[in-house]
Amino acid sequence: MNEQKMKIEYTQVVWEITALLQKAESLEEALRESLGQVVKAVGAEAGTIWFYNASGDKRIYPSFWIGGADLTGLSLAFGEGIAGTVVKEGKPTVVKDCQKDDRWAERFDQVTGFETKSMVCVPLINKYEVIGCIQIINKKDGSLYNDDDISLCENLAMLTAIAVDGRGLNLGFTESKKAIISLRDVTKTFGTGENKLQVLKGVNLDVCEGEFLVILGESGCGKSTMLNIIGGMDQLSTGTFLFDGKDYSKADEKTLTEYRRHSVGFIFQAYNLMPTLTAEENLEFIGELCENSMDASEALERVGLAQRKENYPAQMSGGQQQRVSIARALVKKPRIILADEPTAALDYETSIEVLTVLEEVIKSGTTLLMVTHNEEIAKMANRVIRMKGGVVAEVIVNRHPASAKELVW
Repeated sequence: MNEQKMKIEYTQVVWEITALLQKAESLEEALRESLGQVVKAVGAEAGTIWFYNASGDKRIYPSFWIGGADLTGLSLAFGEGIAGTVVKEGKPTVVKDCQKDDRWAERFDQVTGFETKSMVCVPLINKYEVIGCIQIINKKDGSLYNDDDISLCENLAMLTAIAVDGRGLNLGFTESKKAIISLRDVTKTFGTGENKLQVLKGVNLDVCEGEFLVILGESGCGKSTMLNIIGGMDQLSTGTFLFDGKDYSKADEKTLTEYRRHSVGFIFQAYNLMPTLTAEENLEFIGELCENSMDASEALERVGLAQRKENYPAQMSGGQQQRVSIARALVKKPRIILADEPTAALDYETSIEVLTVLEEVIKSGTTLLMVTHNEEIAKMANRVIRMKGGVVAEVIVNRHPASAKELVW
């Protein structure tokens, strides 16, 4: 791209960001989209907006980010790392080789599995002080950031600071929750020789206890394969999978069976109910396999189907059968529930009914991971990850998740 064309394109991006930050109903959505526009415009791999908790623990926290690095639970001390230094000094910086820079906090790459190479980092400055910074990382073509790239990032920083001042933003600095699931450099290959197919190509992800995580991505990107590994239904090829601190990377089938039986609940697109058993008997069958299981009647009551306990699956609607499958997951009292396209076979109104039930499950503190093609459902999640080509390509944090009844599609 020639210099003049780049200037025109970057000017257009600035105008679009300005309109977004002024008119968008949600400032958080506008900031996230604005960051995405800048990352795309400069041809970068990743970007992060950090905010400084000046009135609290004096640390800076990643609030919005795009790219393969999952920064959940990570933070920097004031003056630590390149971002912390920029916040402390209030001056922009361009780094050609982060790995050789004395300021670089290399633990971030060690934790996330992401390789940070080059970077432009600019401070967020309001009328009175530095409130954070914006980092744009790794040019995809390997080139270095030029003056126009830096100018675009500075414009984003200026507009962000103005928008935060003018409209307010609940930054929600909170203590990090414990990671119940941890994947590091996870790969999965099917077949051998000419039929060899690598579906997962180095997944790095932490899932916090009690969170609702939605996994998006096109067919074949690896999202269901990753869910199967987390659920103990399949084993990874290489890498590490920890659940509650225990390593299941090379677990034998007996260990995985015990893990599935006592720790994981499953909800699938196909309800998989036994047709010759009533709703209550479907739950009791599962409950007998587990220790300290929930009473079947109590589980059905939690999903609003106490009056249907004597009905067989054929006597219930699709939505009611899916709610029975949710109750079947609950009866095990699992640490995590995995849901693979649970509303794909349902109409809108029935989907909202099912999602409302899941909403109550989340409020009870159960960790829920859901694979879906429906991006509207992602608005309910605490975090959204988008997979592409067998890796985590994007992580989005929802500070104010929507309720099921607010969703429209």
